[in-house]
Amino acid sequence: MRVALFITCVNDAVFPDTGIATVKLLERLGVDVDFPAGQTCCGQPQFNTGYRRECEPLVRRTTRAFEGYEYVVTPSGSCAAMVRQHYPRLGGPPGEELAARTYELTEFLVDVLGVTDVGAYFPHVVTYHPSCHGLRLLGVGDRPRRLLAAVKGLELRELPGGEECCGFGGTFAVKNADVSTAMGQDKATSAVSTGAAVLCGADNSCLMHIGGILRRRRESMRTLHIAEILAGTEAHPRTGEESLA
Repeated sequence: MRVALFITCVNDAVFPDTGIATVKLLERLGVDVDFPAGQTCCGQPQFNTGYRRECEPLVRRTTRAFEGYEYVVTPSGSCAAMVRQHYPRLGGPPGEELAARTYELTEFLVDVLGVTDVGAYFPHVVTYHPSCHGLRLLGVGDRPRRLLAAVKGLELRELPGGEECCGFGGTFAVKNADVSTAMGQDKATSAVSTGAAVLCGADNSCLMHIGGILRRRRESMRTLHIAEILAGTEAHPRTGEESLA
């Protein structure tokens, strides 16, 4: 099986380890992964800020970049939701066709590959934050939890108020900084209350927001994308595991 990796702007610019982990994980499961060099921003920031017409060239560019692939896989629920929810209207038939082939990573693992045990090893206590796009727009449901529950050595603890928004919301965090920060503080407090060493999520935008608050509060908890947990094995420990010591 050959898929295209849709890395997204945040991962490309700030969290490259997530992209590397996604490729390692998929290749370990027998998937051939390509990285179309023509991909750029999918247009989500412009669309969510009200610049609908201005994002249309990005929609067309993204659609062209992923032509010819049976599946497009992304470690970002928000960008997957942008393509699935809005490309059919913004990009016409090509956008609709791309939307039908685009999967958030945990969806792809569970629904397409049919696996929940990916052979991962991560001997730490973890709590999981379900981001809004995955929860409400994609309907990812319990797929991430099922994948985490099968990881050897991992103890999964429930996050109180897990379905509440963390407050990031893209440009919402800039335009409504006080509200965004208050929501993030609540989420950070809930995460720390679990006693977990790691707050895990499937979207680095949320983890960036919560992680910044945790660092400013000098909490020992770390944030980590689910791909980086699932890519770890006993033979090949997850990159950066030393930061959890």
